[in-house]
Amino acid sequence: MYRGVRIAAVVPAYKEENHIAQVIETMPDFVDDIVIVDDCSPDDTSGAALRADDGRVTLIRHEVNQGVGGAVLTAHKAAMELGSDINVVMAGDAQMDPEYLPQLLDPVVDGYGFAKANRFFSGESFAGMPGYRIFGNIVLSFMTKLASGYWHIFDPQNGYTAIRTEVLRRLPMNKVAARYSFENDLLIHLNILDVPIVDVPIPAVYGNEVSSIKLRKVIPELLAMLFGGFWRRVWWKYMVWSFSAVALLLIAGIALIVMGLVAGIWVLAASVGSPTAGSVMLAVVPFVLGVQMLLVSLQLDIQASPNRPTMHPMKERS
Repeated sequence: MYRGVRIAAVVPAYKEENHIAQVIETMPDFVDDIVIVDDCSPDDTSGAALRADDGRVTLIRHEVNQGVGGAVLTAHKAAMELGSDINVVMAGDAQMDPEYLPQLLDPVVDGYGFAKANRFFSGESFAGMPGYRIFGNIVLSFMTKLASGYWHIFDPQNGYTAIRTEVLRRLPMNKVAARYSFENDLLIHLNILDVPIVDVPIPAVYGNEVSSIKLRKVIPELLAMLFGGFWRRVWWKYMVWSFSAVALLLIAGIALIVMGLVAGIWVLAASVGSPTAGSVMLAVVPFVLGVQMLLVSLQLDIQASPNRPTMHPMKERS
């Protein structure tokens, strides 16, 4: 246990025969359960996990590959059945340093529902990284901020996380994306539930793993998920559960911008020579008002970001 709280490490593993034993052997003693999900690996990942001979290990093997998100969700469910209070995700490739587990666990014990590692906590974190990857991380982080409503976080693809099981019980796990967009979609679902989360500076451990992500397939899928997730969040959080000024300003702002653009096209098409000042104003005024409403809506959404520990501190088990 850690500070009197039962901890489970959930480990998604795919083709990790050469690394899974290291993950098990370096797991801190305060971790009570290690739930490993072999996501239909073609190698001997399961055998390597069993040969590590650690009594804390629970091994589950998927007969059909479900992706990293599917493996994590399976492990979360199993860990909850074992009685965990907090679940920590540890990748099967040994690239998540277990020495930083206390930094990840402390804020969750003290009042956050979810904590996430951030590899890019200083300027030096980008040293040696290609420019296109830096640009990609910045763009993806901004889009995830917009879609999820967690404006205070960065590095959304980082899967080194800790979450309370009481939060998992509220989470519709069957609706969370199961593959490469898992982390981003999880953030959207957590924001809908108003779960407070925190970024924890933790450097990455890079090994000799080769990524199997096919960007041509992943990027369109991720963009579509973020777009749909944004509107899903607005619908549930700002319209269904509480029709707030954010939804009102967002809808009115978009409507006015569209109205201004349509009016502008009509003015240009209908004018003979230079358009009159009145016809120009007919297009400009709604467009400018719409932009202002969108900015105010954005500001209110940023202010509503759940960035403070609002949950009760976890008590030591008797």
